[in-house]
Amino acid sequence: QVQLVESGGGLVQAGGSLRLSCAASGPTFSMNAMGWFRQAPGKEREFVSSINWSGDSTDYAASVKGRFTISGDSATNTVYLQMNSLKPEDTAVYYCARGRYILPRRGSHEYDYWGQGTQVTVSS
Repeated sequence: QVQLVESGGGLVQAGGSLRLSCAASGPTFSMNAMGWFRQAPGKEREFVSSINWSGDSTDYAASVKGRFTISGDSATNTVYLQMNSLKPEDTAVYYCARGRYILPRRGSHEYDYWGQGTQVTVSS
């Protein structure tokens, strides 16, 4: 059974930074892409970023491109999301997910295992 555990969320002022971590464990997870999604109150879950484990393929939502950086450490089976220049509209629960495929994808239906989520709150 694949398990994903997120950490690193919290409260930060606008313009600040946070680094989210996602520790992955379980069988064959290292073959599949990993992604970050977020869900704000009253809104649908949306794609944030994704990466393959070799690190040579990444994808970002337009709203975070240039501010967020995704990375992975295959030695520790951990995926990171470095979030800089945070804005109040980045406030959401952030979820880590394992993809069904090797290459990064944007659709939530293309991910089969999900973490419990970590809250990120950006104050103005």
